Amino acid sequence: MPFVEVKLYEGRSREQKQELADRITEAFVEVAGSSREHVWIVFRDVPRDQWAMGGELQG
Repeated sequence: MPFVEVKLYEGRSREQKQELADRITEAFVEVAGSSREHVWIVFRDVPRDQWAMGGELQG
């Protein structure tokens, strides 16, 4: 049973997350042979100021 955690800058719409969930699920079905109902995905919205890249805080 694949469990996928997706961390994003906050602000994506429900529709965007639904499309991502559909595509991620389909990839597991096609590539890994998983069944759709066994692909679990959680989205974690993280404020931009909580990310650092290259040693520098964003936002």
